[in-house]
Amino acid sequence: MTSRFIFSALAALLLLACLMLMGVAIGTVNIPLHQAIAVLSGNPADVPEMVQRIVLDLRLPRSLLAALTGAGLAMVGALLQTATRNELADPFLFGLSSGASAGAVTVITRFGDKLGDWSLPVAAFMGGILSAISVIMLFILQKTKGAERLVICGLAISFLFGAITHYMVFSGDQRAANAILFWSLGGLGMARWGTIGFALLSVALLVMLLIWRWRDMDALLAGEQVAHSLGIAVARLRLEIFIVCALATSLLVALTGVIGFVGLMVPHLVRPLCNASHRMVIPLTGLAGAVLMTSGDLLSRTLIAPQELPIGIITAGLGGLFVLGLVLKQSRRQ
Repeated sequence: MTSRFIFSALAALLLLACLMLMGVAIGTVNIPLHQAIAVLSGNPADVPEMVQRIVLDLRLPRSLLAALTGAGLAMVGALLQTATRNELADPFLFGLSSGASAGAVTVITRFGDKLGDWSLPVAAFMGGILSAISVIMLFILQKTKGAERLVICGLAISFLFGAITHYMVFSGDQRAANAILFWSLGGLGMARWGTIGFALLSVALLVMLLIWRWRDMDALLAGEQVAHSLGIAVARLRLEIFIVCALATSLLVALTGVIGFVGLMVPHLVRPLCNASHRMVIPLTGLAGAVLMTSGDLLSRTLIAPQELPIGIITAGLGGLFVLGLVLKQSRRQ
């Protein structure tokens, strides 16, 4: 491993720890830093009971969910950019967000909270999985299995589920419009100790795929012909990457709603810091994604305090500026 990668990883870990500590201390009720550290270190002798509850039951799970979500979405974006050889690929290019939105909106507009607290995340997860299965089936039916076909299949399914979502919005209970808007812009309001395990499972799936297939993904960067010459079944590898990414994204979207641009931005920012090997790019991308999401969560809670701004607005604004800068940079080169 290069010294640049090691330095970048350590710097990202240190920055992430500082941001998570700030996330625990800063909020509607600001907590003194020494009290937050005392609670987290397991020595809350002189800390009020209410402060302990705020730190352990509300803010710590939220900070962990923000870090895991950022890491997961960023890693998914890097993997999909490799699989499709498309620098603009991100977790929501293949209809995953549209499917999850259709499931969530169906519950919000048709059932409300009649099905219990878990009805929304379960419906969003099932919608995301259904859209992923639809993309895979459509891709399998294609005669050619190139990366561009996978992108086209994803876009087709995305438009289809988008139409279903809009129909549900306009034909359902109009009083649920605010809930639909907030969910579609993303948020960390479902952060609980009981939900952290699903976000952790999402990241674990991506890590296992990386451990198992990083050499094959490195070969794919050299081109399909090189990968075939090394005995790699490229179409199968793409499907494996897509299936794991679909599962990971669906788990995260079910908990946080649609948070865009993280998977698009972070891989571009990370690649100049290390070589092209996925065993370095993917972990560093995950750390950078966690830093981005944790800082975005801090901004969402403080910009218009005491109200909370949907975190998807923060990431969309940063993503728009990033894409604009990318376009201007390429135009200067030309």
